[in-house]
Amino acid sequence: MRSVCNVLLVAPRFSGQSFWNFEAACEVYGARFPAPPLGLITVAALLPASWQCRLVNRNTEALQDCDLDWADLVMTGGMLPQQPDTLQIIELAHRRRKPVVVGGPDVSSSPEAYPAADFRVLGEAEGVIDAFIAAWNSGARRGVFEAEKFKADITATPIPRFDLLKRRQYTYFGVQFARGCPFTCEFCDIIELYGRVPRVKTVQQMLAELERLYGLGYRGHVDFVDDNFIGNKKAVKAFLPHLIAWQKERGYPFEFSTEASINIADDDALLALMRAANFFTIFVGIESPDTDTLVSMQKKQNTRRSLADCVHKIYRSGMFVNAGFIVGFDSEKGAVAEAMIECIEATSIPFCMVGLLYALPTTQLTRRLAREGRLFPPSYVMGFAARDGIGDQSTSGLNFETARPRRDILLDYRTILARIYRPAAYYGRVRTLARLLDRPELDRSASKDAPPPRPFGLPVRDLALLWRLVWRIAVRQPAALWPFLKVFGECAWKNPRAIDYVGMLAAVYLHLGPFSRFVMAAADRQIAEIDCGKWRPPSAAAAEHGDAVTVEETQAA
Repeated sequence: MRSVCNVLLVAPRFSGQSFWNFEAACEVYGARFPAPPLGLITVAALLPASWQCRLVNRNTEALQDCDLDWADLVMTGGMLPQQPDTLQIIELAHRRRKPVVVGGPDVSSSPEAYPAADFRVLGEAEGVIDAFIAAWNSGARRGVFEAEKFKADITATPIPRFDLLKRRQYTYFGVQFARGCPFTCEFCDIIELYGRVPRVKTVQQMLAELERLYGLGYRGHVDFVDDNFIGNKKAVKAFLPHLIAWQKERGYPFEFSTEASINIADDDALLALMRAANFFTIFVGIESPDTDTLVSMQKKQNTRRSLADCVHKIYRSGMFVNAGFIVGFDSEKGAVAEAMIECIEATSIPFCMVGLLYALPTTQLTRRLAREGRLFPPSYVMGFAARDGIGDQSTSGLNFETARPRRDILLDYRTILARIYRPAAYYGRVRTLARLLDRPELDRSASKDAPPPRPFGLPVRDLALLWRLVWRIAVRQPAALWPFLKVFGECAWKNPRAIDYVGMLAAVYLHLGPFSRFVMAAADRQIAEIDCGKWRPPSAAAAEHGDAVTVEETQAA
């Protein structure tokens, strides 16, 4: 039996020009990637104390041969957009004769995509890690370990190994309070992976995780990575008073973000607690402004309400909203671009993640499309995604035969992106947000990290950050410089407590502006291929046999 093992944890790259890398925004903050791989450092904490762990994040640094030579075992895995690099990591490790364990949501949903992995860990690691460790120590060098679904006891999950991270590589850190979501959205895989009954950590666990970050010297943005932070409202309301007390005792060292359903706006008490705890932003899945579409996708919690009123209420509670929108649902009766643009403008949400519908493995949507004979082969990749080497919701969607013409969906998609990410439109929404955002005035007197003097209402330490931001906008987005300066100046004068978030959204736009143009150009290419007959859907035979169909093959046909 082996009591010692050198484990190399490798976070895979997000492929190509992904929506998720935010490289230009990270540069402003002197970082390389938005957030560290919380899943991998949680797995590291589950391993025996005698095992030595190192972390290499391929999004921030190179994987060297010497890293692999040190390792007895390589652990990797991630989400679907990371699949290509995960497969590359397996190949690199095998060249050095190192066994590889793959875990995470993608292998759990699509284990057949990883035949080369020596070990596959399916489901939540807490449920099978002991079995894997016992097998490894007994000499096993291949195997599949599958956890019982939705049964992992996360109240026993240890504090993630934050000490493995290189802090300066990231703009923010993450923690997790709960897993699972009570809703049944047809396109979502969260309920397939983690269930519909949210399981939560204890108050003591969460405060211990935050205390560990605090003790390591970290200050600033912490993201609760939960897929729906308010999925268990009773537990959240029990936790937040303790979080508020913890923050007050330390002078508010952290500001928080998370993801929640729009019905958070119905609960004034919950909004007040989150405000007092210093939450500053929430990601909300709006998906579509059309009621029929929301009902058909089983997202009824977004209906029977004014989305603009809900979002503006959240702004007045001190938190701004980021939102997700999706184009390509069967229920779309015709052009949807104008209605979606009107919704985005009415809600004044600057940062909108607009994507094409993608049938993820194991979801209700995927099962329905398969029954209807409309699902493309698993290995099918949209032409422009294949050519440009990327694979996320911005370019790899529509992996099925659409109900309305594919060309019309793509045209709607690029129209939305073109309109909402024009500099004037984007900063117009930032301006409205800056006027409405009612950030709390926090008592930081208990902080050991006394803030420096604030000339003109800005921290001295942030003047260099502001200069880097302005310089990059002037060089890379000259058309956006004057809209930014106008909004920044007005906010500094009328609502200075919101000024940091105007700068944050400007940094994000350094990524969103160019990325939207990249995606629009890619969509234009596929529209042109459709127009000249070079694109056609995979045949039923190809789909039945799981054959890959790319643009080149359809052109040859």
